[in-house]
Amino acid sequence: MDKLIIKGGKRLKGEVEITGAKNAALPVIAATLLAQGKHTISRIPDLRDIKTMGRLLENMGAEFHYEPHKAVIAADRIKNLEAPYELVKEMRASVLVLGPMLARFGRAKVSLPGGCAIGARPINLHLMGLEKMGAKIELESGYVMASAKRLKGAVIYFDTVTVTGTENLMMAASLAKGVTVLENAAREPEVVDLANALTAMGAKINGAGESIIKIEGVDELRPLTHKIIPDRIETGTFMAIAGITGGDITIRGCMPEHVQAFLIKLKAAGLKVEETADGVRAVGPARPNAVDIETAPYPGFPTDMQAQFMALMSKAQGTSIITETIFENRFMHVAELRRMGADISFKGSTATVRGVRKLKGANVMATDLRASASLVVAALGAEGETTIHRVYHMDRGYEKIEEKLTMLGVDVRREKSMTR
Repeated sequence: MDKLIIKGGKRLKGEVEITGAKNAALPVIAATLLAQGKHTISRIPDLRDIKTMGRLLENMGAEFHYEPHKAVIAADRIKNLEAPYELVKEMRASVLVLGPMLARFGRAKVSLPGGCAIGARPINLHLMGLEKMGAKIELESGYVMASAKRLKGAVIYFDTVTVTGTENLMMAASLAKGVTVLENAAREPEVVDLANALTAMGAKINGAGESIIKIEGVDELRPLTHKIIPDRIETGTFMAIAGITGGDITIRGCMPEHVQAFLIKLKAAGLKVEETADGVRAVGPARPNAVDIETAPYPGFPTDMQAQFMALMSKAQGTSIITETIFENRFMHVAELRRMGADISFKGSTATVRGVRKLKGANVMATDLRASASLVVAALGAEGETTIHRVYHMDRGYEKIEEKLTMLGVDVRREKSMTR
């Protein structure tokens, strides 16, 4: 396993380029199963999860050719309509192949998903929606067995907002007979990006980005050419880095409109954020102000930025209250931040962060993707050297993080870890 060794306590300055959004790229890659022909997707991040999805498609019989930030995919010769446990356990987003396979081929066998250990994330809403569209669903030995001659349009209400559920059913409905209406649908930019990709394939979708999405099914879709949106979570992470280091960072290639809830809280914390020609410039204060946050589905404060914001608040003036409403087990980074001197307590879904003047470098361990990012943020704001173990979690969501940090003036290196 790799580890990152970071020397912190330095004011950072420079420019960083944001890569494509992993959480947008994965469903678009899954959508290529809906149509024959050669699909071309650009601005794909170079991440482990992308390669896992590629191996999954290849296991089904698709051709998946990847080069830096571009994938060419052909799903003409799909022979195996199964997403096996060995691949799905590595990445929860693998479940996104369920809707496309069922819609195009009439059956699918998909292992129940895995992914980060941040709480239960069941796919019952995916299955409920597919059943309403006429699919027969059975659970057998840890697998979802789905079949349907042809899916039919239906009105589907989500009891809770689900991003992957919205995406899976939107893809399935694109080839269904009739009109499907998704109510209380997810509104995330990644959902909109998928809708734009499907529309380019010939799908008829209205309302993406709103709580009600209507999809009129078509008989056939065509090959895709699409450019993935920039990663809003990577954007937010570098803003948090500017905040905790009192830095001056220009973040290029991002879309500020996708991070408005986060921007509001950063400005309240004392950061100066201004839009540039192709992104934003974030200038951190000498010490941030304490700000309360509560995570919520988009356009609210993103759960994927909660850990990084907590790291920022660990050095704030005053006390901040952080409430997590999306996942029940997303405070795993608290114990590691405490090792660096943070004063944080939590009960249930609420954490109390009492800002301290100094954090100190320590040996810490990443427990999930966003927790690993929070440890990087904290390490950059800490005195001395921090060693972050198990950074394979970070490699799932941040492309070449140490190279980007080096460009900002960080003393950082990656080494093999023999322990932990």
